[in-house]
Amino acid sequence: MKRLFFFFLVSAFFITTIAQTNEANTDNNFENVAQKLLNSDSKLTIGGYGEVHYNQVLNKQTRDNAVLDAHRMVLFFGYNFTGKTQFVTEIEMEYANEIWVEQMFLQHKLNDYVNLKAGMLLIPMGIINEYHEPVTFNGVERPVIDNKISPSTWREVGLGVSGNILPLTMKYQLYLVNGPSGYDGTKALFKGGDGLRGGRQKASKSYMSTPNFTGKIEYFGIKGLNLGISGYFGKSQSKLYDKLDKANTALKLKADSSVIGISMLGADARYNSKGLELRGQFYHSMFSNTLQYNTFTRIGSKNNDLGNSMIGYYVEAGYNVFRFFEKSKMELIPFVRYQDYNLHNTVNENITVNKAYISNIITTGLTLKLTKGAVVKADLDFSKTNASPTRTITLNGGIGVTF
Repeated sequence: MKRLFFFFLVSAFFITTIAQTNEANTDNNFENVAQKLLNSDSKLTIGGYGEVHYNQVLNKQTRDNAVLDAHRMVLFFGYNFTGKTQFVTEIEMEYANEIWVEQMFLQHKLNDYVNLKAGMLLIPMGIINEYHEPVTFNGVERPVIDNKISPSTWREVGLGVSGNILPLTMKYQLYLVNGPSGYDGTKALFKGGDGLRGGRQKASKSYMSTPNFTGKIEYFGIKGLNLGISGYFGKSQSKLYDKLDKANTALKLKADSSVIGISMLGADARYNSKGLELRGQFYHSMFSNTLQYNTFTRIGSKNNDLGNSMIGYYVEAGYNVFRFFEKSKMELIPFVRYQDYNLHNTVNENITVNKAYISNIITTGLTLKLTKGAVVKADLDFSKTNASPTRTITLNGGIGVTF
């Protein structure tokens, strides 16, 4: 816990120092659909987004079918009870056959700087987990590290505070939430190949053994620049703590072996100026108690292979070439993104590093913004793991809308 407070204290000091040396600027105080609904003056507001994808693996040796996917259709509803008390919900339909609630929270504004918030909340890690509407990012698919390391879309039940401190051109979020489940009573939900992703509870009859903490600080005081520092700290949840006899040492040790400690740090940056778009993101996840967890959740004669830490980043550059046509309301953005991640960055001595968990991906393509809120995308993914000498090439295409 001391490390947690030290991290956010240093982050706040660093960003505040920058803020004091620059004039106030709010151009890059980004808002997702939910935040736009909260800022609406209407009693009832409706928004949403959707995207359809085409994915085709290109292989010289084999012929592969393309995958066509109505990936997401999402509806937002916001209601203003008063100027201070508001409600927002996000209902998502995935793959044309799954329905999920991705956000559902009540917000009460105390003053210009503090909002109380409770309900089903997005975990404020990185960029994509909060800003995942298809018009907000280049590429048909979201960056891989926002799937493998930060399990987007990551949401849990919690409460906390958020707000803008405009004199410092800063935005903050601080929440207590229930954590991901690492053990459901019968099997492990964390694996070396996908980290925490299998443990997302998504507020679907979720359970909590211990509360976790997450927070983010953003600075947007330099024209065109947005900087973010985020963190997630706590433990995974386990059903073995339910109705646990506190006097039974053996059962307590068994339950303790079914959880891991989680410390995740993130940093992100976005810069836009005169048609140039730059973006980057970094994650470092550290896990404790993994030796006991992997041993306890063994599969057959093999131990589970969750590592002690995961690390990943991407950098991206794009440019709006239609900027040279003054009368054009469309944007055409050629871009390139480089991603690198290692899900076995560090491991226990009884685990062999899996080279398939170490990968880099180059994505290059075009984003055509027909108008505000409507986009057509195409790109090529060149992905390679350390387990293979060759790259897998995938052609992607898609459309997206936000309103």
